[in-house]
Amino acid sequence: MADQATIKRLEKAALDVRFQLLDLCNKQGIHIGGDMSVCDIMTVIWQYALKYDVSNPCWKERDRFVLSKGHAAAVTSFSQAAIGCYNPEEIHTEYGGDYGRFGMHSCNLCNPYVDVSTGSLGHGFPIAGGIATALKAKGSFSRVYVVMGDGEQAEGSIWEAAMSTSHYKLGNLVAFIDCNGLSFDGKTKDLMSVEPLADKWRAFGWNVVEVNGHDFGELIEAVDALPPADSGIPTVIIGHTVKGHGISFMENVAGWHAGMISDAMLVQAKDELQQAFDKKWGEQ
Repeated sequence: MADQATIKRLEKAALDVRFQLLDLCNKQGIHIGGDMSVCDIMTVIWQYALKYDVSNPCWKERDRFVLSKGHAAAVTSFSQAAIGCYNPEEIHTEYGGDYGRFGMHSCNLCNPYVDVSTGSLGHGFPIAGGIATALKAKGSFSRVYVVMGDGEQAEGSIWEAAMSTSHYKLGNLVAFIDCNGLSFDGKTKDLMSVEPLADKWRAFGWNVVEVNGHDFGELIEAVDALPPADSGIPTVIIGHTVKGHGISFMENVAGWHAGMISDAMLVQAKDELQQAFDKKWGEQ
């Protein structure tokens, strides 16, 4: 069972990342709704689960990370900054520039902390499977963590990769699904229903874990319970989340898939997030 000190530490870390995202969203258009929904999952991956050396992003023994939900690049960048990959101010300064390391989608051509360039949905997950295959062939005990969206589950390439990675018994592959129920233009259940999602993944031979994607205790326990990397079954952790989580005017609103916030919205959003944290943990 996750201890309260670890949970509090990670919740505070996620709050800090959310504040960075809001500051950026006040100056630039970003995919803010999905960034907020996947922020807690990202915090657990980057600040709890991942075996990583920030001084050597090409370290052969590191765990790999692939953002198949490629438009969540901003939350990925700030999650990496939180462990020292770069200063958060560098993200604010370079974001959206012609030759900057940070933008709407991650690019490994200009950022050594990005293993795979992603953007088109359905592409990152099969690549993650290929990386996991190579690591297994080399006898490595490193894991490959990949983050997908629930709307992305409508892509056929997801299921072809799910079938092959199960067939090749890639126990070193760990997938997270940010299941917030909303895509760019509406509810996923109306656009292309993927339910029963958990049963589909089980039918493809995966170890399936369902959690509240905003409950750090559940997320930590899911990571702690992962089968060994050299086991024969890959794991998918389905995180049930809320788009725009923690911000009253943004929660469950498809229109906040991407956009900018005003100065007044910035103040309100930060205040709501801080109040929720203080109510649970006490004023800092």
